[in-house]
Amino acid sequence: MLINGSWKENWQPVQAKDEQGRFIRQSASFRHWITPDGAPGPTGRGGFRAEPGRYHLYVAYICPWASRVLMTLKLKGLEEMISVSVVNPRLSTQGWQFGGFPGATEDSVHGVCYLHQLYSRADALYTGRATVPVLWDKHTDTLVNNESADIIRMLGSAFDHLTGNTLNLCPEALAGEIDALNARLYGELNNGVYQAGFASSQQAYEEAYHRVFNMLDQLEARLGDGRSYLFGDTLTETDIRLFVTLVRFDAAYHGLFKCNRNTLASMANLWGYMGRILRLPGVADTVKLDHIKAGYYSIETLNPGGIVPRGPESL
Repeated sequence: MLINGSWKENWQPVQAKDEQGRFIRQSASFRHWITPDGAPGPTGRGGFRAEPGRYHLYVAYICPWASRVLMTLKLKGLEEMISVSVVNPRLSTQGWQFGGFPGATEDSVHGVCYLHQLYSRADALYTGRATVPVLWDKHTDTLVNNESADIIRMLGSAFDHLTGNTLNLCPEALAGEIDALNARLYGELNNGVYQAGFASSQQAYEEAYHRVFNMLDQLEARLGDGRSYLFGDTLTETDIRLFVTLVRFDAAYHGLFKCNRNTLASMANLWGYMGRILRLPGVADTVKLDHIKAGYYSIETLNPGGIVPRGPESL
């Protein structure tokens, strides 16, 4: 929606599609990393040292990608290190905007009205969509990273020497298995629900639908041995990635995105697992059903009347 730094048209949910009508998600454009000493991370340039008060997060409670970053922030005890702004869940004709909804905030760093203004501030010739989450550096006044997978990985360790938080969301002994399951979760479930919801052909929809429920069935079976989390008794970033999709399933994906073989509430192991994670300290603060429902049901192409369903009213 931004072309050479200028807003060109009203917001639309479908970013791109292939010849078979399959929804294609835009890749992240800013991939720098915060590190303990400011050295370069796996991608991007260096210079982003972990320091208290230096960084700011822009998130949306409706968005699972942003919410998994917010969950990591809470679990790692980084609320005093990194400030946060929350956008309005209902997308405007110019995309994400600030204020105007209970729980949404103004932009406390720059005072802009729309998220896309931050993207063109970071890159005057930026072309692409303005997405959340955004990790911003207040010292150099630029966008550090807008890829949630990168951000949760860096927040998992970059500030540990300052906070003393020892929670390790990607233990070295499990790193290979975590990366492998992360990739499958993304392709089949996290993004799969969107590929079902935004499919523009019957074939594309049914392909995504079957991937979603095949993965849910596998996860239901995996949790059937009584384990607390996906990798036993160890909470990892993979649990965070799964939780944000599960917590939105019955409220949005089941009905609006046509992932309606069954509700998540009917899958006992996954439902109990979701509840365990929801009860972890700080996690419930990142889940706002009013934002989730208001945001998804404001997508005019999927819900022209803009009617927001009453249920579910709680989790």
